[in-house]
Amino acid sequence: MRAQNNPATSAQDLQADILKHLNTSLGKDARHATLYDWRMSLSLALRDRVVGPWFDSTRKTYEGKHKRVYYLSMEFLIGRLIEDVTINLNLEEPAREAIAALGQDYDQVVKDEPDAALGNGGLGRLAACFMDSLSTLAIPAYGYGIRYEHGLFEQHFENGQQIETPEGWLTQRHAWEFERPEVSYHIHFGGHVSETDGKTVWHPAETIVASAYDTPTVGWQGKWANTLRLWAAKPIKLFDLEAFNRGDYVGANAPERLARTISRVLYPDDTTEVGKELRLKQEYFFTAASIKDVLRRFLSEGHDLKQLHDHVAIQLNDTHPAIAGPELVRILADEHGLDLDEAIEIARNCLGYTNHTLLPEALERWPEGLFARVLPRHFHIIAHIQDRHLAATGSDVRIIDHGNVNMGELAFVMAHRVNGVSALHSDLVKTTVFADLNKAYPNRIINQTNGVTPRRWLYSCNPALRGLINDTIGTGWQTDLGKLSDLNAHLGDAAFLEAYRHAKSDNKDRLAQWLKAKHDVTINTQAMFDIQIKRIHEYKRQHMNILETIALWNDIRDNPNGNWTPRVKIFGGKAAPGYMLAKSIIRLINDVATTINNDPVTRDLLQVVYPENYNVTMAEILIPASDLSEQISTAGKEASGTGNMKLSLNGSPTIGTLDGANVEIREHVGAENFFLFGLTADQAEATRNHHGYARRAIEASPRLSRVLGQIAEGVFSGGDRHRYSDILHNLYEHDYFLVTCDFDEYYDAQRQVDAAYADPTGWARMAAANTAGMGWFSSDRTIRGYADDIWSIKSVW
Repeated sequence: MRAQNNPATSAQDLQADILKHLNTSLGKDARHATLYDWRMSLSLALRDRVVGPWFDSTRKTYEGKHKRVYYLSMEFLIGRLIEDVTINLNLEEPAREAIAALGQDYDQVVKDEPDAALGNGGLGRLAACFMDSLSTLAIPAYGYGIRYEHGLFEQHFENGQQIETPEGWLTQRHAWEFERPEVSYHIHFGGHVSETDGKTVWHPAETIVASAYDTPTVGWQGKWANTLRLWAAKPIKLFDLEAFNRGDYVGANAPERLARTISRVLYPDDTTEVGKELRLKQEYFFTAASIKDVLRRFLSEGHDLKQLHDHVAIQLNDTHPAIAGPELVRILADEHGLDLDEAIEIARNCLGYTNHTLLPEALERWPEGLFARVLPRHFHIIAHIQDRHLAATGSDVRIIDHGNVNMGELAFVMAHRVNGVSALHSDLVKTTVFADLNKAYPNRIINQTNGVTPRRWLYSCNPALRGLINDTIGTGWQTDLGKLSDLNAHLGDAAFLEAYRHAKSDNKDRLAQWLKAKHDVTINTQAMFDIQIKRIHEYKRQHMNILETIALWNDIRDNPNGNWTPRVKIFGGKAAPGYMLAKSIIRLINDVATTINNDPVTRDLLQVVYPENYNVTMAEILIPASDLSEQISTAGKEASGTGNMKLSLNGSPTIGTLDGANVEIREHVGAENFFLFGLTADQAEATRNHHGYARRAIEASPRLSRVLGQIAEGVFSGGDRHRYSDILHNLYEHDYFLVTCDFDEYYDAQRQVDAAYADPTGWARMAAANTAGMGWFSSDRTIRGYADDIWSIKSVW
């Protein structure tokens, strides 16, 4: 049973609706309209066409009493939505024609839309891909998150250093959302717990309001649409008139200011006690509101709470919403009178937990005192969950341990399924971070390898390659990405490979034009575009990349007439505001870029570019243009990655370690189309057991010793010998992520890349083989896996 699609829309129909919204929604006539007015009018006209499938999908879900998925995530990195909607509604050409007929530049109108500042990196982009796939597959679903006013931060560079400023995406109206003032919940914090007549009562000390904002998420061809519901924090009392009349104008606004703090910023710095408290409150705020909303909807359909899992599947995207388990138990027990143990079982049957990290320090933990003060009732419930877990399993793994409440352990114990996000990661979850819990619950951990939506990450962002694929194998791959394997039959066709090269060249020209227009940077489009785009972190090893870049620079200077392959090294990504070593790595990259790009000996052969403020829109320009994908994390530390999938899908062979989904990508695209280097996860662990391994590796590598010596001497810092002492100390004395041990192999693998790239036809074949082999990595396939193995849910179609 399919939702009814909207009737076909012509360019003339769309043009009329754009003008109507320009007049009635924006209050402008065409002669005085600004770019903002045209963009908003187009967005609203498109939104009108989403509403029909959205209502129809909601109606069919209620009428059929279908089970729903509720996806709880701190991040939804949705990017611009004009392109998403026009692609999924098959309105790209009508929209372009309609805007052109109105005398406007369609591309400029689209570019005026700000990225929604609702995420940071892979976690949020995965959630956005999942929402697209859930709608494309007609699986009833809600995404739940926070409507951040200022997002993570807007990144700028001053003297090479990262500077953070608030993102201002909500300083203007967000065209795609619907405010739901009738959907709001009181969220409580603090206070104390009492026992009255055998009943536990929470007496909170602080209350704020969670108010809902809905964005419809339409799937391919507009046949189904789900809802992204984001929560904004608002005060119970909007304004203190008495304080205002006393002249205390600042104090009069204090209630609103304090409440809005909850939904202002993604990942507030938690290196201070107040920062930790704010972050814990954020996580409980959106999770509690979401659980209340789930139960309201469930009860409105007249179901029995004891059958909750038959109608509700709740997925925890990382540990941020792990408090969902205790919150659901609290409501079932305290508000609906269920026995506490029964409530725990009901909650567990509904909950799934996706683990995204093998770094123990990345599994959230809250100081016991802070947690008990902010959420006293939940602390009691967690203690009961722990006692029950210990008694049932005989395990000695505690949720409350050494003065902390461990959210990873809580999520694991309260979920009926725990999934890793790549085959290697899931295996390592069983043997490392959750080894003891895996023994206690031996069948709980499963694997669901990540995927990306082909609609956004090939069809939309790479029209040149899209056209070539359609001309070569036909359509249908947009919802069945496995059909890309049909390209394998053409890898020996010289005309196809030449067309593939032209598609890549078009994308490289587009990137070069964007860099020139936006950053006043000129790059050599005939050079290899070598790209590493991801958040800045030691384990992702951007510092190894820039150290190898320095080594290459040295070698070119030593032999300027050598047979060198020209390269443009492009970096993109943000460092967390409190992560000082990562911020030093950013500054080093920018300092090295300044030195190399101004060197007359090497600048025609080697450039380094770091455009600021990496986001989804930038990724859509960089990824199609990439020649080489840098996936160089320390083996055993990257859970999966999705950037690696997007880059390979768009014809960018990988240089990488056997880490995360790299392992599976290499298997699918062929080892001959992947540049492998580095220690394996087992070898990495064994290496760390040998004292002094970093110094020995440095001493054994003349190239690396020379590079580190240059950094120490201030070659890249204007003679400042201390600027990068933190990086140097880390590499010599600690180097947990084994940059020094993998460096020489990485350098050698890069020279293999040079040799392969020197053969244009061979490289085109390798790039096309990557596209052909990436069918497995569709988020549609991933969601089908979740639906079968975790949620027990089926498509409504």
